[in-house]
Amino acid sequence: MSDLQWVNEAWSKVNAKVLRTSKKIGANFPHASVNGTYQLEKPYWWTAGFWPGLLWLIYRDTKDESLKTIAEQCEEKLDHVITDYYKLDHDMGFMWTLTSVARYKLLGEEDSKRRALLVANLLLGRFNSQGNYIRAWNPWAEGEDNSGWAIIDCLMNLPLLFWATEVTGDPRYRHAAKKHGQTVLENFIREDGSVHHIIRFDSETGERVEAIGGQGFAPDSAWSRGAGWALYGLALLFKHTNEDKYLQAAKRVSHHFIVNLPEDYVPHWDFRLPDDITKYRDSSAGAIAACGLLLLANQVTQTESKIYKIAGTKILKSLYENYGDWDNENQDGMILSGTSHFPEGKNINVPLIYGDYYFVEGLATLKGDKELFW
Repeated sequence: MSDLQWVNEAWSKVNAKVLRTSKKIGANFPHASVNGTYQLEKPYWWTAGFWPGLLWLIYRDTKDESLKTIAEQCEEKLDHVITDYYKLDHDMGFMWTLTSVARYKLLGEEDSKRRALLVANLLLGRFNSQGNYIRAWNPWAEGEDNSGWAIIDCLMNLPLLFWATEVTGDPRYRHAAKKHGQTVLENFIREDGSVHHIIRFDSETGERVEAIGGQGFAPDSAWSRGAGWALYGLALLFKHTNEDKYLQAAKRVSHHFIVNLPEDYVPHWDFRLPDDITKYRDSSAGAIAACGLLLLANQVTQTESKIYKIAGTKILKSLYENYGDWDNENQDGMILSGTSHFPEGKNINVPLIYGDYYFVEGLATLKGDKELFW
């Protein structure tokens, strides 16, 4: 089967499945599929943007008004999160890039622009100028102090800040994004291209204190989804800044990712696991990394480009052929075998909405769509 043939076939199956599941999920916020049904989270949960973002990806191609309506209703439901929720955190970028920025880029709607700019200001407010990082979460329990925590995932929130500079002309957003990016280069990316999930800084002095394992197996392991966030996030940093240091770091992370892939090109949830720990796959890590690899392929010389495009394409093709669930009416998810949080025993070996989203984004890129929401 030719490259174009399988991509078109996969795109057709994605369309059919989403049309069916959209009638069931509606304007809600799915996260993980349990026993075939996507469990719905509150609008403030970090994954709230992925379902409407997925709908916008398909609407861009099909102009299906029913999908547009659901995506717009999801965006409206997020309004009360902006004003009525105390614990908005770094993941504002994930949430409003794939709702408000996506809608503004596609339709030019001013209310989406206003929402996204407001949230960009809230995200900018989390920047710690002593340590040059965007703080991750708020305290999970009374008395907890995680004000010094930054995480690798946050690279994917930076495009909201770059977008805010683009539409306002105010460079403050870009300055903060670049400083956070530099902090990632200095503290998160190991020499071999593997990646830390969490770094704790002293929030008063900005000094690095320690690395924390987070959703990886251990502080010195190599959580594969963290590598996916780093790979794609660094490629996006290069796209927005044209600074070579981000391109070189993205290459280093991508090389580590590619050489650690198993035979079917879909990664295990951590690349460094003891023999007695089950090596579950994390299809979502593969989908995220594939999108990063395809972007990287467009940013390097033609000779280099093949390495990244071939790897990204092989990951997506394997997800489609070996992990896709297309005709089963008892499964809401599209891509099986995601691992959300192994250390906490949460959502292991199940479809995840962000895995579905990035798979569809990667397909759209292979199909020829050039503009990213990020």
